[in-house]
Amino acid sequence: MNRRVVITGLGVCAPNGVGLKDFTTALTNGTSGIRFQSELERLKFGCQIAANPLVKDNILNKYFTPLQLRGLNASGIVYGVIAGTDAWADAGLEPNTTAEPFWDYGVLFGTGILGVDKFREAILLIDDQNVRRLGSTSVLQTMASGISAYLGGNLGCGNQVTTNSSACTTGTEGVLMGYERISSGKAEVMLVGSCSDSGPYVWGGFDAMRILPRGYNDNPTEASRPMSAAANGFVPGSGAGALVLESLDSAQKRGATIYAEVLGGEINSGGQLGEGSMTAPNSMAVQRCISNAIQNAGIATGDIDVINGHLTATSKDSLEIANWSEALNRRDIDFPFINSFKGAIGHCLAAAGSIECVGTVLQFKEGAVFGNVNCEDLHPEITDIVSETRIPRKTISHRPKMIAKASFGFGDVNACVIFKEYSE
Repeated sequence: MNRRVVITGLGVCAPNGVGLKDFTTALTNGTSGIRFQSELERLKFGCQIAANPLVKDNILNKYFTPLQLRGLNASGIVYGVIAGTDAWADAGLEPNTTAEPFWDYGVLFGTGILGVDKFREAILLIDDQNVRRLGSTSVLQTMASGISAYLGGNLGCGNQVTTNSSACTTGTEGVLMGYERISSGKAEVMLVGSCSDSGPYVWGGFDAMRILPRGYNDNPTEASRPMSAAANGFVPGSGAGALVLESLDSAQKRGATIYAEVLGGEINSGGQLGEGSMTAPNSMAVQRCISNAIQNAGIATGDIDVINGHLTATSKDSLEIANWSEALNRRDIDFPFINSFKGAIGHCLAAAGSIECVGTVLQFKEGAVFGNVNCEDLHPEITDIVSETRIPRKTISHRPKMIAKASFGFGDVNACVIFKEYSE
């Protein structure tokens, strides 16, 4: 069985916009969600800027019961529940209020690390011999699958409810895993996405590795510079993105709005061999991932007119562009339009792929290619491969036909998904 799979709902909790409307406006205008963080200054971080969603406390009652809110101290769960719930509603679906689960509906929502602040709270209480004060929700908030458990229970889903984790590739990998479950006939609807916690206990390790930009504490919006000659490290971020994937038959029966079709893709690893390592990509694997994604989707390399890259604003951006060029056998003006959202939202870690997939799919709806922020000074190794006209600095009018979106993560892991403009 190889059923068609479409996207019928989107939700997002991003550093530059909570909700589809604000997020779309921010991407269109190049509005940044990267801000100075006084807590990082107090803790003497070298990089004192980050990108995290601004969630107002007064909206939480819309997404959580009073019991769930009691002792809730896991920002990733907050972001994920907001994005997932909004995507479900955007698809025209209602939470299950019957006595029987929705057997054909599932949740696959990933994370890298969850409930870090709750862990810290628990450690301090235990060390002070106050274990009884932990509360009844500490386990749910700190287990990796806490986010899918929250969403699966809130929505009443009876199909697979699980969590994947694959570093920065998590969100894009989850889209493909959900696609495969529906395509093979094991589910009709899958809510897919990913989330990441905020705060110094998540971002501190990266600061210690000295891979974050340290010279922009006074001008944070200019710090994240994908494809730029001045790129000096990624800005850490957090948030969540969510997509409702659905079989075409189910979507048509419901009369659902369809954003785009998922044609498939590829997930692989470079095995940390050759030039690959825990933190660096194996180009052979990256190119193979892109090539196999195209083959699995049943299209030709020339069909892709837009790419949303991983492109984190590090020295590896030029290598990524070279890998795209090799895999597609396309250069200069023949290269697809390419963009990275990290100039505006930073690198949202495990949430990066899902937030960026939401932004990628929105380009079909908007008939546009969103602009690249902070890449006025393109790296010369990139312009040797790609015409500057294919890297729009500002949002341009263009109706995408086929978009390739890729994510590459720590551990030398890769995922590439192919989205297509929907047509019957």
